[in-house]
Amino acid sequence: MELLPTIAAPGVGERADAAADAACHLYDAVVPWSGDEPGGWSRTAAEDAAETIETTAHALAHIHPRAEVILAPVHAALADLRRQLALAPADLLGAEGLPVVARTVGNPRRTRWVRVLTPPSPRRPPHGTAS
Repeated sequence: MELLPTIAAPGVGERADAAADAACHLYDAVVPWSGDEPGGWSRTAAEDAAETIETTAHALAHIHPRAEVILAPVHAALADLRRQLALAPADLLGAEGLPVVARTVGNPRRTRWVRVLTPPSPRRPPHGTAS
C-alpha cells in the first residue's frame, strides 16, 4: 500500500525542495566554524533555524495519522535546545495547529514576542586557514 501520492499539492514539492536546499547551504556555512565554540551562530540565527525545524515538523505532522506522535521527540529536543541556548520557547499551538496568540504582522513566519539584542561575537576564521 502506497501512503503518499506521486505528485504533491501545488507548491508543496517546490517548497520542500527549497527548504532542503536551504538546509544544505546552512550546513555548509556552519561547518567551517565548527569546533568547541558556537560555530558561527548568533542568537537570531539559532532561533530562526530552530523555528524552521519546528515549523517543518508541524507540517510533516499532517503526513500520516501517527506522524505527530512520531515527531514529538523532535519538538522535545528543540525545546531543550532552546532552554540550553537561553532562547525564547516556541509558540504554543492550538488544536488547529495555529499559534495560540494571533500574529501581529502579516509576515508568514511566526512573530517572535521576545527578541533579545546582544552584541555580536567576534568572528573566528575557520579552522585550518591562515590568519
